[in-house]
Formats: sequence, structure tokens, C-alpha cells
Amino acid sequence: MQQTSYTLAIIYGVSMALIGLNVQHDANHGAASRKVWINDLLGLGADFIGGCKWLWMEKHWTHHAYTNHKDQDPDGFAGEPLLLFNDYPPTSPKRAFYHSYQALYMVVVLDGYWLSSVFDFPQVWTLRDAGATKVGMKFDDNPWIASRTKYAVSLRILYHICNLIIPLYNNFSWTTVGHINVMGIAGSLTLGLLFTLSHNFENADRDPTVQARKTGEPVCWFKAQVETSSTYGGMIAGWLTGGLNFQVEHHLFPRMSSAWYPYIAPTVREICAKHGVRYVYYPWVWQNMWSTVQY
Repeated sequence: MQQTSYTLAIIYGVSMALIGLNVQHDANHGAASRKVWINDLLGLGADFIGGCKWLWMEKHWTHHAYTNHKDQDPDGFAGEPLLLFNDYPPTSPKRAFYHSYQALYMVVVLDGYWLSSVFDFPQVWTLRDAGATKVGMKFDDNPWIASRTKYAVSLRILYHICNLIIPLYNNFSWTTVGHINVMGIAGSLTLGLLFTLSHNFENADRDPTVQARKTGEPVCWFKAQVETSSTYGGMIAGWLTGGLNFQVEHHLFPRMSSAWYPYIAPTVREICAKHGVRYVYYPWVWQNMWSTVQY
């Protein structure tokens, strides 16, 4: 019988993350294919890595609509109270002494991303993402979404059987438990770190509505998408991350296949420069990561 190992656990965890980055993300944006049924099918990749297609869409689409808005972007407050990504004033009750050290323990918190997802049965049962619900999005009122509950629950049970119950049944030991956790941590860090870089860096626009309130002019949605996002690397990084390294381009054109982002990026930069829009680009991922730590 094939035994589990820490090496296989890491490979499997990173592979799960790559499904999240390269398959389900494009698919659930309707960008993997021109055929709706193909996007729907590939979008279930979220469920096969311990997430939920419909919960992901609720939260992520809301994030795209209100990127970096401190009250309306679910990703902005998803890490609270342990991690603060929003730039709250020093007097904010959300700030605590330990947030001065969050750059040091951020990785530890992100380690738990997989665990928090696979055991989140209450949200799967209701198909109501807490973050999206908090900002007033009520996708559960849509009968199409509500009818998917039975599929979401069934896929979550299947995931538990394949990734938890069967390995423990074959070899019930702390070693197997350790392998399962390493798998989850590997997937969590691959996903969590790359997602965190995208909108949390030095001088990122933390609330696109502030300037609009000062001038009385409406928010320019396109300008806001650029100045709340960053891009790093090039085509190779795009192959590995499903184009999420081109976060600026992705937020401008979320329904475009990520395969096109390397080709449109130079033109996007030219247009941004022409109109005085701040386009943040890091040649290497570690530079973006360091800027995130600094922030």
C-alpha cells in the first residue's frame, strides 16, 4: 500500500493551490471558455481543493466591485482581528498592540487558511459567505444559488472522504495527521501569500472613495482598479499563477482569459501613464512581497 509522506503532502498541497490559481479562478470569472457549461464545470475545481465555487463567487465578485474599500471589500477585513490589511487610523478600536508585529506572524495566520475553509460547514450549508453578507450582498436570495446547496454539501463531504477519512482509515496515526496538515499548509501558503500581495503593498490606494468625497466627483472605477492592485513578473509567473501576477490587468478585465494578460500589459501601462494613473509593477515577486511586509 502506498504510504503518505511529507514530500507528497507538499506536492499535493501546492497542486491544490495551482488548481485554485489556474483553473477555478478563470472559470468562475467566466474567462476559461466561451462556453458557459465549461466554465461551470471547471469552476468546481474550487470544491475539489476544499473550497466552494458558489461561496467563492459571492465573496470574490464583491471584492472586484469594491476593491480595497475598508467597509465593502470582504478581502480587506477577512483576516481580522488577527491581521489588519486596511489602513485604519491609530485611534481605531480595531487596532491592538499585536498588530505592530503582524508582519512577523502573518505567515502563521495564513497557514490556517485551508483548515478554516474545509471545516466551514455552516457557510456551505447556507451558501451565504459571511464577508459578502456583511456588506449587504444577498446571493442566497437568488433561487439559482440556493438550489446549489445540495451540490455544495455533497462535494464538501466527498472532499472530506477523499482527503481526510480514507488516509486516516488506511493509516490512523499522528504521522498521517501531520501529512494532512502539511498538505493544507502548503496549499494555504501558496494561495494565501500570492493573494495577499495583490492589493496590500506600500502606497496602495486603500479607499478609492476618499478622493471622490473630497472633490465631489464620482469614483473612476478603472482608475481605482489600477491603483488598488499591483503586477509583478511576466509570462512565466503568469503560467504559474494563472495570470494573477497581472493583478492590474485582471481587475480591469476580469472576464478576459488570463493567457492574454502578458500581451495587453504594455498597452495598459502606456494608457495609465498617459492619464496619470499610478501603475505599480515589480519585476520580481520577492519585491512585491517585501513591499507587502513593509506595508
